[in-house]
Amino acid sequence: MAIVRVRQHVNPLSQKYQQSAIPPDWAKIYADLSLPLHLDIGCGKGVFLLKMAQQQPAWNYLGLEIREPLVLEANLRSQEAELRNLHYIFCNVNNSLRSLLTALPNGSLQRISIQFPDPWFKKRHQKRRVVQPELVEELSLHLAPGGMVFLQSDVKDVEIEMCDRFQEHPGFVRQDSVCQDSVRQASEWLEVNPLDVPTEREQSTLLRGEPVYRAVFIKKALS
Repeated sequence: MAIVRVRQHVNPLSQKYQQSAIPPDWAKIYADLSLPLHLDIGCGKGVFLLKMAQQQPAWNYLGLEIREPLVLEANLRSQEAELRNLHYIFCNVNNSLRSLLTALPNGSLQRISIQFPDPWFKKRHQKRRVVQPELVEELSLHLAPGGMVFLQSDVKDVEIEMCDRFQEHPGFVRQDSVCQDSVRQASEWLEVNPLDVPTEREQSTLLRGEPVYRAVFIKKALS
């Protein structure tokens, strides 16, 4: 397969990415639509989900990515592997999530991962970061009670901001958090990835001896 070259960062606020994605016929995408769904937001090349789908066939997997060439390549890999529990969609998650998830069976979304999102370091660009209050609210509407949100980044400030967004929402509770009175300690971060497969970025970061900041949030049960 030819190497696909894409821009490292894409501005989700540009006009090009304002059209909402049209959901596919999910019954034609997945062999068994009744399986629990793992959603990976910003899936990149999709290698993480490909391995997850191979190792855990009792789950369906959906990757969302704003860089279209990566999605085309990822779906080709999935087809070559003959996986019927994996699919990738090109979209801007901030304006497409509702239409995509509403078309899925109620309660099917049970796990979400957001891993190493674009950091957008400059303050004037931080509104481009994927985890905004509106995204957290939308996820809260579709994630099944007891469902998991896994967040990780190699940029501490980005991880803290993502955690703050979920912490501020009444529908989520942080799992095994030792953070008290807003005092952040090194021990508050998960030392081990709770999923079976590390991303390529995670592997390269750890090989360089640099830290990865991880946290898990759980969707509260309905009262």
